Amino acid sequence: MLGSIIIQKVISDYWVELITESPYCIYYFGPFKTFVEAKAACPGYIDDLESEGALGIKIVIKRCHPDVLTICDEEVSYSKQFSVE
Repeated sequence: MLGSIIIQKVISDYWVELITESPYCIYYFGPFKTFVEAKAACPGYIDDLESEGALGIKIVIKRCHPDVLTICDEEVSYSKQFSVE
């Protein structure tokens, strides 16, 4: 019973997904209990990214549980460059 309660909570959390075009990154912020709470937090996240020079910001609010909170193209390139085969 406790396991199903925990699973329901994780699935029902709202997260803000911010995608920037330049640099290409995906950021996750959350969790939030409600859609309204997640939406209210967005202006602060946008301001922070714009002050760092990010361009082409897109926002999606959705129910999910991201494994990684920040994914950037530079990290992907770096990990490929130094991967062991």
